[in-house]
Amino acid sequence: MELNEARQKVKALSKKINEHNYRYYVLAEPVISDYEFDMMLEELISLEKQFPELLDKNSPSQRVGGQITKKFAAVKHKYPMLSLGNTYSREELLDFDRRVAKALGKDYEYVCELKFDGVAIGLTYENGELSRAVTRGDGVQGDEVTNNIKTIRSIPLTVEHPEALPAFELRGEVFMPHQSFLKLNTEKEKQSETPFANPRNAAAGSLKLQDSSLVSKRQLDCFVYGLLADDLPFNTHWESLEALQKWGFKLCAHRKKCDGIEDVFLFIDEIGKQRAKLPFDIDGVVIKVNSYAQQEELGFTSKFPRWAISYKYKAEQGYTRLIDVSYQVGRTGAVTPVANLEPVPVAGTTIKRASLYNADKMQELDLHFNDMVYVEKGGDIIPKIIGVDTGQREPGAIPVQFITQCPECSTTLAKLSGDAIHYCPNSMSCPPQIQGKIEHFISRRAMNIESLGQGKTELLIQHKKIHNIADLYDLKYNDIIGLEKVIEDTLTGKKRKVSFQHKTVKNILSAIEGSKNVPFERVLFALGIRHLGETMAKKLAKHFGSLDKLMNASTEELLAVDDVGEKMATSIHEFFDDLGNIRIVERLRQAGLQFSAEQSIAPGGGTLAGKSFVVSGVFEKYSRDEIKTLIEANGGEIKSSISTKTSFVVAGDKMGPEKQKKAESLQIPVISEDELEGMIG
Repeated sequence: MELNEARQKVKALSKKINEHNYRYYVLAEPVISDYEFDMMLEELISLEKQFPELLDKNSPSQRVGGQITKKFAAVKHKYPMLSLGNTYSREELLDFDRRVAKALGKDYEYVCELKFDGVAIGLTYENGELSRAVTRGDGVQGDEVTNNIKTIRSIPLTVEHPEALPAFELRGEVFMPHQSFLKLNTEKEKQSETPFANPRNAAAGSLKLQDSSLVSKRQLDCFVYGLLADDLPFNTHWESLEALQKWGFKLCAHRKKCDGIEDVFLFIDEIGKQRAKLPFDIDGVVIKVNSYAQQEELGFTSKFPRWAISYKYKAEQGYTRLIDVSYQVGRTGAVTPVANLEPVPVAGTTIKRASLYNADKMQELDLHFNDMVYVEKGGDIIPKIIGVDTGQREPGAIPVQFITQCPECSTTLAKLSGDAIHYCPNSMSCPPQIQGKIEHFISRRAMNIESLGQGKTELLIQHKKIHNIADLYDLKYNDIIGLEKVIEDTLTGKKRKVSFQHKTVKNILSAIEGSKNVPFERVLFALGIRHLGETMAKKLAKHFGSLDKLMNASTEELLAVDDVGEKMATSIHEFFDDLGNIRIVERLRQAGLQFSAEQSIAPGGGTLAGKSFVVSGVFEKYSRDEIKTLIEANGGEIKSSISTKTSFVVAGDKMGPEKQKKAESLQIPVISEDELEGMIG
């Protein structure tokens, strides 16, 4: 393809992708499938790699992230980001209205909007392009987080509406929807990382990540609610909001123009009823005088504008009885207490269980069995006990004491100095730890032995075929063929049969063999060291280069690595001081796993070594990412576009027509997933 032709193609693709982004993330009215969207984006990325001079800083491809920001620059706001006065009282709202009426002495309107519980952001647009994104900070200056903001797909990178101003600044709120928050915390718990307390903290933490590709995975969103410019062509705030919507920005549909304070109260009551059903967090309603001229006339106090105020809802609570306390054991042995409650409705859902976090929290609450307790949803999502009604405590009530032995294997619990968590040290024999460690080891981001998912590890453990992660590499065909069991889903009650037939066994053994070529950083993460997540495993692998160097590192050498603290250093030492862990590590070494960043596939060690592949389409057995991982695990190289150097194109259903034509014109072999499996053997 010639440069001019590529330029036109990139321009057309960018326009289409931006339109579909707007339909999907702003209007929530998609007109194409996710697959079709992904194909367009993949084609754009491929063209930008082929013609680097065509890559624009605000290309839709930049939303996937990848830029590293080592330090967030402090930037002074052109227009200060002011705070609002807060009230929980209707009487104070009436006082606010009386002050407005007294100052203006004429008709006025209010605009009511939701008070989002997220991170305030200032967005600057110049000549139709997003040029800067800055956090609120202290209101005078904040941190520039432009690279991270670009990953939020509801924020336009370019504005092409003919009526848009040449230069303007927006006020908005970056937030994490409930669905994204629950998904993120589930992932953190699987990796034994501390979950976020609420969506607001998760959003704030995400915006300060140095790697924008990680921010992209957090699925943040943003509503805009204010327009600022040197010469605004609008007379009212409401007109500005309508203009922003026309220009392509995402505004919350829950807003209202009100004729007076009684109208404001009606809006507050209506949102109060709907609040529990909203897919994001709010903590109140913002009330603003609509007219810009009247806002200017009202002016400011030393702290707040006199023309705006926020009404905050009180957190909704439940009142119920504590029945019992149960304990859960995670894959790293961490023991978490859970309160079992008489069912109580709170904020639109029925609460039966609430987290007690740790022994210190239990002691702070001074819980007794059968206590009447107050329950809140932390961040309006996670149920927690916030207090005890001691006046209703039964005479002779028994205090709730944290257990001293593991509820699964009866081993005496341990507690690290300075750590609030108790844990079971019996990592080799405690059933949930064994199960959890193996499931973590085979997960997609670790060793990617996903053929073993869906209850198969549980079946192997129950039949005593595996007792630890190293046993996976000793499995033989005859060990597992024919094993089966009916498993009941604990949530749905539905039953399904898990069995090891010929094809299943071959796929499992092939995936286990392929995992021997997974790079060192993922092997390190897969070991399941307490407090060591995926990002830190990459840093440690890069810093030390090999497992042997990491195992022999002193505390000082560990602490010299960015973001490694005392807790993580202690955890790493404890892991490698355990003889049981050392035996497993040596068995994995003997099995041929990659324990060095410099280690490469030995000649003949990868059946696809020396071959390059392009993957396109939808597959029956694997996702595209799984196909790529399988190829790389067996020594092959993944390419994004077809060229004369491409060895094979692995094609599924709905392969891109352009790739099909190019493969045919260059006479590149096009193979199926079955043929790929055959090549791997």
